[in-house]
Amino acid sequence: MGNGHDTLFLAGLVGEKGHVHAFDVQEAALDSTRQRLDGAGIDAGRVTLYLRDHADMLSSLPDGAAGRVAAVMFNLGYLPGGDHAVITRRDSTLQALDAAVRLLRPGGVVAVVVYPGHEGGGDEAAAVDEWAGSLPQAEYQALSYKFLNQRNAPPYVVAIEKR
Repeated sequence: MGNGHDTLFLAGLVGEKGHVHAFDVQEAALDSTRQRLDGAGIDAGRVTLYLRDHADMLSSLPDGAAGRVAAVMFNLGYLPGGDHAVITRRDSTLQALDAAVRLLRPGGVVAVVVYPGHEGGGDEAAAVDEWAGSLPQAEYQALSYKFLNQRNAPPYVVAIEKR
């Protein structure tokens, strides 16, 4: 959930009938996100905020969610303006990505913003790339969108579409 920008964006996309589930391990992220949603007038009933690791996604969502989710977004790394020692980690991210593709409906998309430039980020980025590259082509399309002429390990996007 970070500082709530993506959560607010998704809440706007899903409209009155949709629902957004957002995860973060830091209370500061939850507080910032709630303030951002409240400030935008988003009905609290349209968004559920979880003070949990993204690896707990599948077990946290309502029964029957598998195969029905339109989109899952990940913004890896650390909370901007927060403690840079609290980061997403390879193993929990891979568990969360496995859950995300199980949740997707046909035509659904997983978008992952990967930050390889911080401590531990390179290991996580390599694992995400390997994971996405190993998805069965008959079931998923996976792509990576990267800067080729930037220094200092810039962020990039990995996107997966379920066929």
